[in-house]
Amino acid sequence: MSDATTKLPTAPPVGPPRFPAPDLKKPTPESAERKEEESAELIAQRDRLLEKFTVMQADLGGAFYEMAIRDHVRLDVLTRKAAELQRVDAELLAVERLLELERSDATGLCPSCGAPHGPAVRFCAQCGTPLVPTEGVA
Repeated sequence: MSDATTKLPTAPPVGPPRFPAPDLKKPTPESAERKEEESAELIAQRDRLLEKFTVMQADLGGAFYEMAIRDHVRLDVLTRKAAELQRVDAELLAVERLLELERSDATGLCPSCGAPHGPAVRFCAQCGTPLVPTEGVA
């Protein structure tokens, strides 16, 4: 296998998902169709959030620039705009996590950080939380 075709694994995004996780049971024809519809909805939602994020980020930068050239920086206004931008960024991250979960062979989410994990994984790759119940030593 050449280096050009080798795909490096990427770490899942951090933060808890804000939307319910997709159904991870054996797919039926009806569930496969529903999953495609959900994927299309998630992709559309991701695109809307990405556009909103981009506009808000440009607005925040523009607001700071205008304040700076007038030597009248209002931190309360910038902080409020940054908090709104952070909220949209968190929503975007949650949608991207769900899309990644649908694309991967994940069997569940970490109870601590919400990162997707595979079927034979014993510890979360993101935070190290044990994913398999451990028995007490007697």
